[in-house]
Amino acid sequence: MTNSPDKIWQSPQASTLARTFTLIRDEELMRNFLRDVMTEKEIFEISARLEAARMLQQGKKYTEIIEATKLSSRTIARISGWMQNGESGYKAALEIAATHHGHIPPARTE
Repeated sequence: MTNSPDKIWQSPQASTLARTFTLIRDEELMRNFLRDVMTEKEIFEISARLEAARMLQQGKKYTEIIEATKLSSRTIARISGWMQNGESGYKAALEIAATHHGHIPPARTE
């Protein structure tokens, strides 16, 4: 997966979405945006996937992850595969979350 061009990012709409995520710096605004563009189920699913990735990174067992996230073992295996052979997105996101946990990053100067 690494270094392979993803067809989805060739779409101007998908690129705009990714860029929009990087530009929203306010947590409340991000929550409002996510709530408008995703269903509650999608928000819970993505949140659970990020939590599963964090738990995998910590070396937790699948049974613990299933219990905590309610994800299937197949989904957890997929996440594990992406963490090992993907684009390093989970790793980067987890590092950013750990670095900024508990405080708000400074606003960008444009």
